[in-house]
Amino acid sequence: MKENKLTYLSNIQIFRDLTPNELVAMDRQLTMSTCVPGKIFYMPEDSGEVLFLLKKGRVQLYRIAANGKKLVVATLGAGAMFGEMSLVGQGMHNTFAEAVDECVLCVMSRADVERLLQEKPDVAFRFLEAMGARVRELEARLEDVAFKSIPARLAALLSQLADEQGGQMQVIGYTHQDLSEMLGTYRETITQTLNEFKADGLIETGRKRIRLRDRARLQQLAEM
Repeated sequence: MKENKLTYLSNIQIFRDLTPNELVAMDRQLTMSTCVPGKIFYMPEDSGEVLFLLKKGRVQLYRIAANGKKLVVATLGAGAMFGEMSLVGQGMHNTFAEAVDECVLCVMSRADVERLLQEKPDVAFRFLEAMGARVRELEARLEDVAFKSIPARLAALLSQLADEQGGQMQVIGYTHQDLSEMLGTYRETITQTLNEFKADGLIETGRKRIRLRDRARLQQLAEM
C-alpha cells in the first residue's frame, strides 16, 4: 500500500522533480481516504485549508447560479489536484467540489503545502504551471460559450469525453442532464441537439451511452 502511494505521488506532475527520499518525507505529511459518490469536499466561501490529490475516481467542480442552475466548471480525473486556488488566493473557495464516483484521495494541509512551496522551488514552479493550465481551460470554456453554438460545443464535448474514456468510439455514464450542466445549457436543448445528431447519422444513443458513428464529422462540427 505504501509503495503504491509513493508511486502515485511520483506520477503527479507537480511532484515529478522530487527525489525518492523527498517523496518518502512527503508521504508522512499526507492522509489517504476513500469517499462515496456525492461527497461534497467543499462549498463556496469555505476556507481553503487543504489540497486534494485525486488518486482514483472523478470529481466535479461546479457553481450554482441564483436561479438554481448548475454549471460544471471542470470534471477532474485521476492524477488531478483541486482546492489549490484558495490556498494561494483569498483563502476561500468559489466553487463546489463533489465526488462523481467512489474516490480515493490524498489530502495535504495548507501549512504543509506552504512549507513545500517555500522549500522546493521546482514544486512551486509546477504548482504555478498547474494553476495556469486550469485558468487556460476556464478561458477556453468561456470563449466557447461566447462564440460557439450548442451543436459545436456538444460535438467537442462528446469527442473529449470519448478520449477521456480511452479513445473509445462511445461515451458511457453521462445523462442528458449531465451534459447540459457541463455546457451550461438546458437539458431539453441537449436532448434536441442529440436527436439532430442521431438523425444526421453522427451518433447512436442508448441508456447512458452515446456511440460516435462519425467522429470526423463531429470534429468538423466542433471547429465551426
